[in-house]
Amino acid sequence: MIRDVAAKRYAEAAYLLARERGNEEAWSAGLAAMSALFGDDRAQPLFESTLVPPSQKLALVERALAGVDPLVLNLARLLVRRRRTSLGPQVAEAFQELIDRAKGISHATVTSAVPLSPDDKRAVEQKLREITGGDVILDTEVDEGILGGLVVRIGDRLIDGSTRSRLIALKQRLEGARA
Repeated sequence: MIRDVAAKRYAEAAYLLARERGNEEAWSAGLAAMSALFGDDRAQPLFESTLVPPSQKLALVERALAGVDPLVLNLARLLVRRRRTSLGPQVAEAFQELIDRAKGISHATVTSAVPLSPDDKRAVEQKLREITGGDVILDTEVDEGILGGLVVRIGDRLIDGSTRSRLIALKQRLEGARA
């Protein structure tokens, strides 16, 4: 979820342009295509290489992104010229989050010590819908280091209900009682 600040700025500028022109869906599709191109494992070395002339990189981008909104293509060209193509996937992700936020959809990352069952996922989604007051797109991760419970991140909000954090808090209280 942590992304480069520049990617967020590009996404915000793209979102403002798309909203102003009323073509958010076209931008979303174009940015998805750009993300696929710049995130492709075979294309990355080419875009990062100093041996490949910028004109060849731009020609590849124009062929691969033919048919996307012209402003999306301009953004892709800008990223090539500034040697920031690695930001492409992050820009697309941040743009989609802005679209979702406007629709009242939140993205949540839920970390648990063991994989969640489908029933557990549904229960967590339901609880998060109650907390946020809207729909939630859930992404799950497994981290055995939290021992048990859940850690939920919704945007900038963190809800830490892990066993590990509770044990640390208990340890701190016990140490404080000793003093």
